[in-house]
Amino acid sequence: MQKLLIYFVLTIVIFGCKKEVKPEVVDDLAAKFVSFQNTPKTQTINPEANGILSAWPEFQEFQNSFNLMYRAENNEDLVLAIDDLLEKEKGLRESKYPGEFDKTQIKSRQKVLRTFLLKVKAGLAEKTELEEPLKQMLVARNAFRNQFNTIISNKLDTKLILDES
Repeated sequence: MQKLLIYFVLTIVIFGCKKEVKPEVVDDLAAKFVSFQNTPKTQTINPEANGILSAWPEFQEFQNSFNLMYRAENNEDLVLAIDDLLEKEKGLRESKYPGEFDKTQIKSRQKVLRTFLLKVKAGLAEKTELEEPLKQMLVARNAFRNQFNTIISNKLDTKLILDES
């Protein structure tokens, strides 16, 4: 009986001391790339506004940088594209706006777009989920582009409305 008890205790000790092998967690986020398939479609700009914007070279460079972002094949390309977008946005912000678009409505939407660009950049640096910040950035871009259409289509003269004399 004592031998059986010793074997039983040894068996428990051997199996109890066995080191558990946990599966190694791989940082899959670094290898995961965000697809632009489920993102909002780009807002079109009406021809009249597009004619004015075509004479604004900083805006054209900014739009070309967005096209570059859509062609990113991995996260490193996306980081470079976002950095380029931030650089072009800074150039756009410091440039002279066309007379029709030198309004606070345009500048405020551009500021919101810059905020979401920085949010995407931070997500890339921290290797967090990028799907939601990218959608927010593209929605802000669409609001920015739509504001050009709104200003062109709104023909009300605010000076006449505010000047009651």
